[in-house]
Amino acid sequence: MSRFSFKPGVTAALAATTLLGLAACSDPGASAAAGSAPASSATGVKQFNLSPEQDRVTVAVDPASAALVPESIKKDGKLTVAVSPFAAPLAVYATDNKTPVGNEVDIAVALAQTLGLEADIIPTAWADWPLGVESGKYEAVLSNVTVTEERKLKFDFASYRDDKLGFYAKADSSLAKVESAPDVAGKRVIVGSGTNQESILLRWDEENRKNGLAPVEFQYYDDDSASSLALQSGRADLTFGPNATAAFKAASDAKTKLVGLVDGGWPLKASIAATTRKGNGFAAAAQAGLNHLIEDGSYAKILDRWGLTAEAVQKSELNPAGLPKK
Repeated sequence: MSRFSFKPGVTAALAATTLLGLAACSDPGASAAAGSAPASSATGVKQFNLSPEQDRVTVAVDPASAALVPESIKKDGKLTVAVSPFAAPLAVYATDNKTPVGNEVDIAVALAQTLGLEADIIPTAWADWPLGVESGKYEAVLSNVTVTEERKLKFDFASYRDDKLGFYAKADSSLAKVESAPDVAGKRVIVGSGTNQESILLRWDEENRKNGLAPVEFQYYDDDSASSLALQSGRADLTFGPNATAAFKAASDAKTKLVGLVDGGWPLKASIAATTRKGNGFAAAAQAGLNHLIEDGSYAKILDRWGLTAEAVQKSELNPAGLPKK
């Protein structure tokens, strides 16, 4: 499996950027010049740097956080991090189709740098990370992992993003906000079958029916293109799904707008966290490093760079409350 290393304190040269929506992830389009943060055009479309050469936020070593790194990890000077490069803007292959880039990669690189380590980024299928962490193959995972009470039995966590689901409408829709069950009454909503968001929407629909409100019309599609067409043609009113990917798409083509955010564990808060082997001590170092990045402003710059400011946390928590066992 290919590895990609990023050394502390080294800033890549200014890169070409790729303007792209979700449909173009496997077929990068034309590029234009831009900096490390998304650039806005006159049409409101943002350009994200998806080239292999990344102009990342520069991060300095924090001695206090670095001192917490277990000797077993610091001895080779590297932090082996698994990421799953299959969903922009979290992690995706760059325009060379082999280098992982995205928010999770940037957070991993910055965390390693603030701990005085070199990030060794390993592209990993999402389903493979649990065994990889347990076996010691990966020292950390930054791959949109939600903290659950069941996972806490085997892993330790340091949170770095809120898990958010987003309601998105067509950009020129009259719909302005979705905050609770009554706001979706009678609406045609696209949602993934068998997903957490479908479960939430079903509960909202049940509440509306009990209160005599119009039912939700659930719509299911096999692919993103069909879903987008339904929304843009007026056959659907809303889409409801993971906010991170929907926000990237909205910023990339300006065809949709965010009208509501819901906690991924509604009615409970859900946290996305750096995941480590249970009891090896690294989670405490990761928490300290992440809090240093939050305090010095680097964290905010990274999330803004990838359009994920809405999912920012005020502080990293060590083993925060997880979603309950089902």
